[in-house]
Amino acid sequence: MHNSEELRDEVDGIVAAWGRERTDFNPEPLSVFSRLLRLDRHIDKMRRQTFAKHGIESWEFEMLAALRRQGKPYRLTAGRLVQETLVSSGTVTNRIDRMVAHGYAERHPDPKDRRVVHVQATEAGVRVVDAAMEDLLTAEQHELEDMPIAEQKELAVLLRQLLAHFER
Repeated sequence: MHNSEELRDEVDGIVAAWGRERTDFNPEPLSVFSRLLRLDRHIDKMRRQTFAKHGIESWEFEMLAALRRQGKPYRLTAGRLVQETLVSSGTVTNRIDRMVAHGYAERHPDPKDRRVVHVQATEAGVRVVDAAMEDLLTAEQHELEDMPIAEQKELAVLLRQLLAHFER
């Protein structure tokens, strides 16, 4: 990609400024977390633009993708959707309501336990998430095209290690 010694970004200035202003601080963690935060904002914008082409929001993609990954019949319990999407049960319930209203999902009560609700993607839901996923992968590949495959794999390993720390 680029020689990391010559490549500079906004975060370098932020870290340097904190180091200058507060010599009692070690601002180095900012070099990781501020970059992750800035990347998150760029990625979120790119994803929202990609999904908007399909008339869905990021959360709809996330919910439908969780269902789609299950394989036929593209079904999960509402509780499992909470785990898959890392949002509260109230948020998942609201999102399920909206997906049902948009025709992307259906609710099915569990015949053995009335407290359990299964959520199943409709044909329309599968179509829209498949099309959005295809465009997303194209957009993400475009963003990575200047980074050699070996560096992409190394970055994935490092990010997995950091994420594992938070998800323990």
